[in-house]
Amino acid sequence: MNPIAIGPGQLLLCLLFVAIAGGASLALGLRLERDLLWGTLRTFAQLFLVGYVLDSVFAIDKPLLVLLVFAFMVFWAAHAVRGRVKDPQVTVFVPTFVSMIISYLAVTILVTAVVVQVDPWWSPQYFIPLGGMIAGNSMNAISLCLERLLTGLRERREGIEQSLSLGANYREATADLLADAIRAGMIPSINALMTVGLVSLPGMMTGQILAGVAPVSAVKYQIVVMLMLVASTAIGAVVVAWVVRRRCFTPAQQLILQ
Repeated sequence: MNPIAIGPGQLLLCLLFVAIAGGASLALGLRLERDLLWGTLRTFAQLFLVGYVLDSVFAIDKPLLVLLVFAFMVFWAAHAVRGRVKDPQVTVFVPTFVSMIISYLAVTILVTAVVVQVDPWWSPQYFIPLGGMIAGNSMNAISLCLERLLTGLRERREGIEQSLSLGANYREATADLLADAIRAGMIPSINALMTVGLVSLPGMMTGQILAGVAPVSAVKYQIVVMLMLVASTAIGAVVVAWVVRRRCFTPAQQLILQ
């Protein structure tokens, strides 16, 4: 079964959905009309741009270009994390970006080369979509993790400093906070494992079914994706939280957050 192509007229018809949301905003005084309009325009522009870029990347089929596109996606994921976790005293962008690049690259290569067994492992048809899913899903977990960590450090500053004054190092004084922060970041992924297929059909599985792939084959890919996302979420949250926690203390083991 061939997928049904969507034409320009059908895309424009979908603007009715945005109009409904805008009407609700006007009726209830939510003042979201400008955001809805701007978000819709950006959706069209960004996705069409990505589509044309990917066409070119797939045609060139060079590993360096594929890795550069991957790094570009991770950069904007780290940028989104920094936008959500705005802290004037601790810089989170650089450690987040470096940690995400290392951990996400390792997970994506493992999936393409070992699990799916793509030849070559950097084939853009597989590497870029899978890497994009990892970056997109894990950035939410990292944002939750860092917010919980930095908030906890500030709220429990007095107890942490007391532990430090009694001889504990920063790792011992904040071990429970680190665990709580990582747990907060991982809960959404675990909840997704519990409800997948019951509450909704995941995006990749739905897309493959709409493209004509047999449901059982789509399910196999979705299982790989779900487990891949759990691993990337765990690794990303642990590495980023570990690095950022260290940056919250001076070399003399003093908490810099106020």
